[in-house]
Amino acid sequence: MTDARADLLIELGTEELPPGSLRALADALATQIATRLEAAGVPAGARHVYATPRRLAVHLERVPLTQPDRRIERRGPALAAAFDADGKPTKAAAGFARSVGLDVDALEHLETDKGTWLCAYLHEAGRATAALLPEILTAALGKLPIAKRMRWGAGSAEFVRPVHWLVLLLGDTVIEAEVLGVKSGRETRGHRAHHPAPLTVEAPAAYAALLETEGYVLPDFDRRRAAIKTQVETLAGELGGQAMLDADLLDEVTALVEWPVAIAGSFDPRFLDVPQEALITTMRDNQRYFPVLDAQERLMARFITVANIESRDPTQIRTGNERVIRPRLQDAEFFWQQDRRQPLAARLSALRGMVFQHQLGTLLHKSDRLATLAAAITERLGADPQRGYRAGELSKCDLVTSMVFEFPELQGTMGRYYALNDGEPQAVAQAIADQYRPAHAGDALPAGPISEALALADKLDTLIGIFAIGQRPSGTKDPFALRRAALGVVRILIERNLDLNLHELLLLAAKGLADRVDTEPAVDEVFDYIMERLTGYYAERGIPADVVDAVLACRPTRLTDLDRRVQAVQAFRALPAAASLAAANKRIGNLLRQAGDEASGEVDEAALAADAERALLTALVAAEHDVEALFEDGRHTPALTRLAALREPVDAFFDDVMVMTDDAALRRNRLALLRRLAALFLRTADLGRLQP
Repeated sequence: MTDARADLLIELGTEELPPGSLRALADALATQIATRLEAAGVPAGARHVYATPRRLAVHLERVPLTQPDRRIERRGPALAAAFDADGKPTKAAAGFARSVGLDVDALEHLETDKGTWLCAYLHEAGRATAALLPEILTAALGKLPIAKRMRWGAGSAEFVRPVHWLVLLLGDTVIEAEVLGVKSGRETRGHRAHHPAPLTVEAPAAYAALLETEGYVLPDFDRRRAAIKTQVETLAGELGGQAMLDADLLDEVTALVEWPVAIAGSFDPRFLDVPQEALITTMRDNQRYFPVLDAQERLMARFITVANIESRDPTQIRTGNERVIRPRLQDAEFFWQQDRRQPLAARLSALRGMVFQHQLGTLLHKSDRLATLAAAITERLGADPQRGYRAGELSKCDLVTSMVFEFPELQGTMGRYYALNDGEPQAVAQAIADQYRPAHAGDALPAGPISEALALADKLDTLIGIFAIGQRPSGTKDPFALRRAALGVVRILIERNLDLNLHELLLLAAKGLADRVDTEPAVDEVFDYIMERLTGYYAERGIPADVVDAVLACRPTRLTDLDRRVQAVQAFRALPAAASLAAANKRIGNLLRQAGDEASGEVDEAALAADAERALLTALVAAEHDVEALFEDGRHTPALTRLAALREPVDAFFDDVMVMTDDAALRRNRLALLRRLAALFLRTADLGRLQP
């Protein structure tokens, strides 16, 4: 094989692609092409991925022009079946020889652990990469993550959108192919309005610059995104504010335009009387506008849109967008005015008609449960249980308002506004807004005891109820977002430092559902399910799984205590004595399991025979005295640090003492000593589970 290489360019020109999947399609195409080239023996160099509303493209550098030659092993029949009793070739041997183009005498023998076989080694010349590319591209397109493919015209080709052109260049040469009903060439297209005429691509490396300088297209998704961000930020600054640059919205706008031009617009300031979350939602979700906030993060009567054209008269675009947004804002204003005509509490009856889950009842049933549970949790947090009850009672009422019906993502948020409008206490209103938090990774936690109580109540009720009816998440299916709910419970309890007994809370939640379903088995199932989330939770904080596993082995039920134990074990394993004591704890655990009931007695100090075991008991008694108060106060880190001093007497004990001696009385006494030692460490964790 020669070392000849050339750059490869593949561009698929289409009608406007779905913005939500544009980036994923481009990345998947590049990955598929690169992977298949590598599998074919022609691995590419650097990769450049391009994605605009009308194209998916990939530029791969330094692709070998030819596959390497290969030596192929072809296995034939087993030797026993290849020759008869007289040593003559059978039909199986003769047929195999013909299939590989050799005489039987030229075949070789292959020795394996399963016997001896006839074998042929053939030379296969490498194919030209140009000949491989059409089939590689076709296979790659067939593997793209497209939920639903469509057909167009009279052909049978299927893709996410109709395909209109195909650029397929290896170096400066066009690779002739027909893919998805389109013949390949070297002509791309520029911007639909600014440069509708074809553009000729002379070589892959010239592709991006050609589109940008002549075609009014920024093909690189990241560069286009950065350009939009810069334009929007600059324009917002000129307006005296700052733009709300939501990452998802920025990605979506980037996927909608090829030549971005940011334009500022305004709306009637009277609409600012409507809660700004409602205005922001309609601007972002319906119009893909970037709202503008002032220095106090209050919404200004301005917005920024991104046009896909550099207009000679941008005023026309601005006026058109201002005209379009007005009825949207009028709708939000109407919903706000109408919804306030009826207090939240008056909407409780409407919840009877909304099913939460047919076995678990309506949203009114859920509200009743949340009221009782939130009140109980609030009381445990030292706050007014009546306010917890009221927050739970009103928690779902905004779901039947016009605003939330139109904008479901405003659930809770609008409930807060309506509750304040009705004169409900601030803490109750805030709890209604906070009940769904944390809604995603990195989301803020509920603030204050009423909010914390309602957020916990909502998640625990759902977890117990759904587990009780046998719909535990499996694989990728989690329709009730139980993983998110469980992680939310973990975050609230640990990060808000709430000294609550999780198992007790689950029993309270189960009690509220007991008249509808059998919740008794669900309590332990949900407890274990929540605990399973802790491995991932701590992994994100740099704490390995074996540390968490060591703590979970003791089944603490208060996550604040569990967190202190995890931090203590993480600090302990950095001590010089940690490895030795962890190994000793593992050995002790094995001995105690092996001994069974024989290790259940108390230590008889007078019966200790060896100096090492007497020294260990002396050190153990001193350690017990020193750490008792630390454990009582939950101060696990200094307690484990003190226990690290047991390393020397523990090592000496195992060096000098035979635990499983034939003397039954001596054996039982030594096992009792080890059980007492293990129990001391188990006040924090099972250190035997720590990995070396």
